[in-house]
Amino acid sequence: MVSIVSVAKAAGVSNKTVSRVINGEPYVTEETRERVEKAIRDLGYIPNMAARLIRSSRSNTFGIITDYVSTTPYSVDIVRGIQDWANANGKTILMANTGGSSEREAEIWKIFQSHRIDGVLYVTMYHRIVDPEAGDVSIPTVMINCRSQTNELLPSIEPDDFQGAQDLTRYLIERGHRRIGYIKLNPVLLGAELRLKAFRQTTGEVGLGEDDLSIRLGMEGPVGAEENYVFAAATEMLRQKNRPTAIMSGNDEMAIQVYIATLALGLRIPEDVSIVGFDDFRTVSTALKPELTTAALPYYHLGFQGAEWLNNVVAGGNVRPSTRVISCKLVERTSVRSV
Repeated sequence: MVSIVSVAKAAGVSNKTVSRVINGEPYVTEETRERVEKAIRDLGYIPNMAARLIRSSRSNTFGIITDYVSTTPYSVDIVRGIQDWANANGKTILMANTGGSSEREAEIWKIFQSHRIDGVLYVTMYHRIVDPEAGDVSIPTVMINCRSQTNELLPSIEPDDFQGAQDLTRYLIERGHRRIGYIKLNPVLLGAELRLKAFRQTTGEVGLGEDDLSIRLGMEGPVGAEENYVFAAATEMLRQKNRPTAIMSGNDEMAIQVYIATLALGLRIPEDVSIVGFDDFRTVSTALKPELTTAALPYYHLGFQGAEWLNNVVAGGNVRPSTRVISCKLVERTSVRSV
C-alpha cells in the first residue's frame, strides 16, 4: 500500500509538506504543491480519510437526504449540481434516498450523525413544505426545492414558481389571448399555490375577470398517488361555447393530457388553442409536437448554489435570508400563436 512516506520520498519533500498539500493548507509553494500532487497521481496514493477525521473536527463530507430525487430523471439535475460543486471544492458527497419513508429518514439522520457529516442538503422532488424527520439529531442543514414549516431559521433555496408562472401568463396576454384556461397542479404542493396565485394576479392586472378565465383542478391527493382529472378537465374546458384560446397547464406532464384532449376533439395546436406548461421536462416538452412553450425549473442551479450555501453555513456564515429563490426561465417554443 502506498503511504504518505512514499509520496514524500518521490516528491523530495517532508511528510508534513505532503500532509499540508492533501489538507489544502497554506505555506506550500505552487511548485512544491504541483510536485506533490504529481507524486500522488503517479503512485496512486489515497489519503486515509479515517485518520484525517480523527485529527480534524470536520469530515469534509456533505450528506444528501432525498425522497425520490435520485431515482427521478427530471430532478436528478439537483444532485448533479451538488456533485459538481463538491468536485470543484474537494468535498465528498454521501447520498441516501428515503423513498418517502419517515422511518427510513430518521435512520439516515442518525447514520449521518455517526459518520460526523459536516452538513446535510435536504432535497425534495416536488417544491413543497415539509419538516425533516431529524429527531434529536442536529446537523447544519440547507433545504433544496422545499422549505420547513416549523423552523423558520432553517435555510432553504427554491425555484421562483411565482415569477415563472407570471412570465408565462404575461407571454400569453402579450400575444393577444384574453380567454385563458388554467389546469391546477396538486394543491398540496407549494409550487401549485404560487403558480396559481401568479396566474390570477397577472390576469387581474390587465382586467381579465372570472368570465374570461376557466380554472379547473387537474389533480389532488397524496404526492405520488394523486387522483388525475387533467384529461376530463381539459375536455370539458375545450367543449365550452367560448372555449379558451390558450390553456396553461400546471406542469409539462399534465400538458401531455391537454394535448391529447385537444387533438381528440379535432382541434389544432396552436391554431385553435395555444398550450403552455411548466418545468421544462425535456423528455416531454421537446417530444410533444408542436414543442411545448414552458418555464424551466432551475434544478442544476438549486443543487450547485445550495451546496455552496451549506458550505458557508458550516463555516459559521449567517443563514439569513432564510429563503432564497432562483428564477425560472421562460422557454419559447411553438405551442403558442398570437391572436
